[in-house]
Amino acid sequence: MITISRLFDDYDIAARAVGDLERAGIHNSDISIVASNADGWYDSDRIGHDRDRDGVDDRREGADAGAAIGGTMGGAAGLLAGLGMLAIPGLGPVVAAGWLVSMATVAIGGGVVGGIIGALTQAGVSEDDAHVYAEGVRRGGTLVTARVPEADAVRCEAILDRSAVDIRERAALYQRSGWRRFDPNALPYTADEVIRERETYRTRM
Repeated sequence: MITISRLFDDYDIAARAVGDLERAGIHNSDISIVASNADGWYDSDRIGHDRDRDGVDDRREGADAGAAIGGTMGGAAGLLAGLGMLAIPGLGPVVAAGWLVSMATVAIGGGVVGGIIGALTQAGVSEDDAHVYAEGVRRGGTLVTARVPEADAVRCEAILDRSAVDIRERAALYQRSGWRRFDPNALPYTADEVIRERETYRTRM
């Protein structure tokens, strides 16, 4: 098994990529998602949540999609049905599910600097890329990470690359503003800062 990770500026696009991975035969236990909640799109105190505003609880949609995959996934509900809130140093509140979240939580408890960095590097992501991924989530992005058989790596990378951020370009953009590495002690981005950050990316595109 090898680990592939991609950063997305938009949670909804990342969620669709997760669904595509599941439909391609990657078990939901081998996929993780970590999404910024700086703009408060996910409210764990409400009954349900509906980010795409189609009138249907997104978790129900995730469960239905997972169930529809049927035999390929062993009948298990999709990953997105298990979303939950937690706090990661430097990222602030995130909405997350999957194996990487468990590793990050252990890393935090074990005193590893930046639980998400420790989790990513332990999973085989280069340290440089791990810092960019973590900073991307801090600035409002969503990280999708999957463990896949080596024979499926190219196919799964192509699925994620359809709408993922170019990590090299994003790192260069961060560095031009003076950024060097993810700082778990930095203040998380506010909702207004995230909105401005996303607008910067849209303008550049």
